[in-house]
Amino acid sequence: MRLDKLAKTAVAALEDIKGRDIVVLDARRMTSLFDWVIVATADSARQGKALSNHLQEKLKALGARVHGVEGERTGEWILVDLGAAVVHIMQPATRKYYNLEELWAPPPRARRRRAAAAAS
Repeated sequence: MRLDKLAKTAVAALEDIKGRDIVVLDARRMTSLFDWVIVATADSARQGKALSNHLQEKLKALGARVHGVEGERTGEWILVDLGAAVVHIMQPATRKYYNLEELWAPPPRARRRRAAAAAS
């Protein structure tokens, strides 16, 4: 399955069950472990579990492999490992606290230039 199709299908599956604030981050320049980080907010543990189950069903139907799932018991932070993509389904307080978008976003150019100048 092509990477862009995997990410688009994952986002569509999350939108089907009303996942909020869905963000797709390209992590290819930051790690070789996976290419995409997808983060979505679930309003409750029950919705998080429903999002995770629906995501897995949709992707398996297309022939994608789900390598692992963590956190479904509590539903506060569910991680679905799709190999080339890692999907994080989080409740609002958990998402705000861990702020994965900042962690996986590429650094702004100004910060990169200052860091390069300081290293010289």
